[in-house]
Amino acid sequence: MFGSDDGPGDVTMTDLYDQLETLEETVDDPAERTEVRRTKTVVDRLSHNGTVSRVITEFTGRDKAEAFVGSVVIGMPLLVEDGVIEIGEFLAETPAFFAVNVGLAVAMVVGILYVADFRDVRITDPYLDVIPRRPVWVLAIAFATAAAMMTLWGRVDWADPWVSLCQVSVIFAAMAIGGSLGDILPGEH
Repeated sequence: MFGSDDGPGDVTMTDLYDQLETLEETVDDPAERTEVRRTKTVVDRLSHNGTVSRVITEFTGRDKAEAFVGSVVIGMPLLVEDGVIEIGEFLAETPAFFAVNVGLAVAMVVGILYVADFRDVRITDPYLDVIPRRPVWVLAIAFATAAAMMTLWGRVDWADPWVSLCQVSVIFAAMAIGGSLGDILPGEH
């Protein structure tokens, strides 16, 4: 069913989903189509109760909310730390380190989503056919949350926008990691 090259240990959940979708498209008999749909439902239920991992292909409003919650949970304790302000001032004086900080945040998000293998996260419908939607949204949510909360709590006043941006970037880096974990760990429903 899965091809002659695939041994029993080589078949993944993705292979199973792909095969079931192909099978559903090719069967003619309504009873057989119903049976394929039932099988897909059983596999879906198994993936929700943790018996098997589920392939994540979409990025829904629920995923955005999970990314927001993950950002807040990780970033909230850092908002009250004065060290964040000092680190941000240091980054403002050393723009190369600011760039490294932002690059590290982006790399961590991409690594958590696609490399760390917590879940099988697929890239679907990328922006400009190149840029994956999920990390763009996770990073945007983390940055907006960091900027809004630091402004709301009086941690930045934006009198000097560059320094404030650097200070926000410190919280953003932590929130981006929290947002990516918050997005993928609960799963997709």
